[in-house]
Amino acid sequence: MLAPPLLAVLALAAADLSTLAERTAYAQTGRYAEVEQLCGAFQKAFPFKARCERFGTTPEGRPLLALVASADGSITPEWTKLRKRPVVLVQAGIHAGEIDGKDAGLLLLRELLSGQGAPTELLKQVTVVFVPVLNVDGHERFGPNHRPNQRGPAEMGFRVTAQNLNLNRDWVKADAPETRAVLGLLRRWSPALYVDLHATNGANFEHDVAVITEPRGGGTEALRKEADALRARALARLEQLGHLPVPFYPAFDVEDDPASGITWGVTPPRFAHGYAAHRNRLAVLVETHSWRPYPHRVKATRNTLLALLEAAAASGPAWLKAEADADAQDLQRGGTPLPLTFGVKATPRPLSFRGYAYTRTPSPLSGQGWTRYDESSPETWTLPLKQDLEPKLVTRLPKAGWAVPAPYAPRVQQVLDAHGFRSETLKAGTSLYAETFRAKAVTFRPGPYEGRQQATVTGAWKREPQQLPPGSLFIPASQPGLWLLANLLEPESPDSLTAWGFFNAVFEQKEYLEDYVAEGEARRMLAAEPGLQAEFDARFSAPDAGTPAERLRFFHERHPSWDRRMNLVPVYRLDAPP
Repeated sequence: MLAPPLLAVLALAAADLSTLAERTAYAQTGRYAEVEQLCGAFQKAFPFKARCERFGTTPEGRPLLALVASADGSITPEWTKLRKRPVVLVQAGIHAGEIDGKDAGLLLLRELLSGQGAPTELLKQVTVVFVPVLNVDGHERFGPNHRPNQRGPAEMGFRVTAQNLNLNRDWVKADAPETRAVLGLLRRWSPALYVDLHATNGANFEHDVAVITEPRGGGTEALRKEADALRARALARLEQLGHLPVPFYPAFDVEDDPASGITWGVTPPRFAHGYAAHRNRLAVLVETHSWRPYPHRVKATRNTLLALLEAAAASGPAWLKAEADADAQDLQRGGTPLPLTFGVKATPRPLSFRGYAYTRTPSPLSGQGWTRYDESSPETWTLPLKQDLEPKLVTRLPKAGWAVPAPYAPRVQQVLDAHGFRSETLKAGTSLYAETFRAKAVTFRPGPYEGRQQATVTGAWKREPQQLPPGSLFIPASQPGLWLLANLLEPESPDSLTAWGFFNAVFEQKEYLEDYVAEGEARRMLAAEPGLQAEFDARFSAPDAGTPAERLRFFHERHPSWDRRMNLVPVYRLDAPP
């Protein structure tokens, strides 16, 4: 239970809608109880303009809250859709130690709703859905020094959830209840712009905020143009407001070595803003610079949000049209090639980057280079920037969709439902020809990653007869968000269900031939199949070619006892509905 003095402080905060951060000149940030108090207080102070919405519950039982704001009462999904109002969904505290966005968002919403410090007119053209903290349990793991490379506040939350999951790697597999809850929020509100607020890790330099827009690769040309225009407008506005923004995540290719340069690629869907872009929505990642003091970072975040809302007010109708057109195009793309991932060409271009004088010397402690920055000596670095994109993994979409056999259907359907994708459960079994993927090589990540054993597979698709028992799933390709759906289901995608370990058991051999049995069976097979000896000799012509196990496996794989489902990924491509 809250102590009486803290209750008094929270009562005062509810009355004037200020935060602990403001009242301490941003030396501190408030606990989650403050968010709960302010969410209700905003609704009370601005009736029909602000609404506090609970959209989920954390593993430790805390409420997940969103503060919805609009100057004309468009504070429900139904009203915003009826009025064709662009929605901007802003999410803070997915990494609860990087908490700039919580205090900046509450400050800006109060200014917008009251008309004191920001123009109320913006909320007559845009509806804002603001999640002050997504990782609430991590936020309440409160303490100093959780981010030693970050200047303030005095205490802050922790990076991961109570289940030790990094929510900003969970958007595809959706293991965490917080992720599933915010995916539901996205489905209900269908924002025209999604904004994710962070503070960087990394080196020390002068630039104070990064504004990374998506999509860059993938999506439609119209959406990419809108993302480029949004980025240019936001950067110009921030420069006007006295900031030094950059359009890419400011991480060096070799950590802590500025001379290695920067690579600006395409964000995969496991990350929040990459996920939104894969769903045909504009998305922005905001990263303030952790070495700037907390008051400066909050101001930079507040100004970035203002710039993005100004852009939404001006361009929101164009965004909605581009996104609707992209959704419509997805309905017609079956049977066509689709780039799933993008690489960055190795050819760099020079980049002027505002940094500090630094030295890099060998460290007797770590045995590697140690970089020290001199903040009293600003200087401009010329760094190599690699940013030219090229398709990396291209797949051919099935004409009709994908099928998942019944034994794997429940787990897959849970993920599809979390993302809002349509699927049909087959009531009767069927025999059909399908494209199947058999892995020729499987590499497992040495240790767990985000609670899963990741698998990287290579292989080939082959058309062959298959059985789909009752309870199998059919997932139509004709639905919006096809770029994301294909990344989920195509096995070689780095963010597929296959890659996230949903089907690892199919890569395990369960039946064996003992060596003494295999020796006898191999000789019978050679006698019965005249061409087998030549095939064996071609594979193992040298005396030392292949281990004994590999040589006997050659025969086992051709033996009737071999498991024909071994390495068969349980996701099939269909060119006609079952």
